[in-house]
Amino acid sequence: MRTIVVLLAGASLFACSDEVPEGSDADAGQAATPVLAFEGATATEAGARIAHGERLSHILGCKGCHRANLEGGNMGDFEPPLDGVYASNLTTELPKMDDAQLRLLLRKGVHPTRGEMWMMPSGVINRLSEPDMDALIAYLRTVPQSGEPTPPTEIRPAAQAMVDAGALTTSSEQVKQFNAAPMDDLGEAREWGRYLTATTCAECHGPALEGSPDFAPNLDIAGAYSNAELRRLLTEGVGKDGRDLGLMSLVGVEHFSYLTDRERDAIIAYVKERAERNVAQ
Repeated sequence: MRTIVVLLAGASLFACSDEVPEGSDADAGQAATPVLAFEGATATEAGARIAHGERLSHILGCKGCHRANLEGGNMGDFEPPLDGVYASNLTTELPKMDDAQLRLLLRKGVHPTRGEMWMMPSGVINRLSEPDMDALIAYLRTVPQSGEPTPPTEIRPAAQAMVDAGALTTSSEQVKQFNAAPMDDLGEAREWGRYLTATTCAECHGPALEGSPDFAPNLDIAGAYSNAELRRLLTEGVGKDGRDLGLMSLVGVEHFSYLTDRERDAIIAYVKERAERNVAQ
C-alpha cells in the first residue's frame, strides 16, 4: 500500500551543501522548538495557520493523490491495478463533514458514512500533533468547491489480488500497523527530528523506518550519505553521486522541498544518528 500511495503522491527531500557541525543547525532547531510540530504550527494569526496547513498539504502528499486542485481522481491513472480506487474530491466531500468527522477520517482512515477507506495514509497522518492537524484542517476548510464528486471506490479484481497478497490494506489497518511499530527514541535532543521523520519518511520507509523489499530501503542507508548529500536529496531529489532515485527523487522535489531548513536538518540529524547507532550495534 505504501508503494502505491507514494507513487501517486510524489516528492520530498534536501538542499544546501554545507555540513552541519555538532551543536549547530539541527541541534539548535531541537532546542528552539517547544512543541512537537512543524514550524509555523503554533501561529496565532488565522492567515499564518492556514498557510502552514497548506504547506503541510504538500509535505504530506495530499496534493499528490487528490491532485493539485484537491478534486481527486482515479488512482488507476497512476497504477493500473488500482483502477476503481478513487481519491475523493475533497472540495465536494469536506463540506459534508464537521471537524470531528474529518479529524477521525484523517487519523483513523474511517469515513463517517462510507466506512473503511483505501489508500489514505492514515498511519503517518495519525502521528501528527494537534497543532499541525488543526492547521491542516483550517487550510482544507478554505478550499472552494469545484469539479464533480468522485465515484465511490470499487475494489476490482486487480486491486483485490493486491489485497489478497497483503500489498493493499485498508487505512484503518495501516493505523494499527503504525501504532504497533514506533520509531527509535534517541532521546530529547532528537525528539523533534523523530517526530518530523515519523510523519514524512515513514510513509515509504515503514512505521519504524525498517524499509520494505524491492521498494524502500531501511533508513540505515542514511549513514552512507553526508549531511550535504541528504540536504540535496531532500530538496532537489538528487541521490548520492548524482543518481536518480526514482520515486525518492520525485518525493524530494514534490514534497520535501517544502520543508524548512531547520526541519530538514532535524530529520537529517535523527536519521543519521539512528543509522550510526544501528550500524554500531
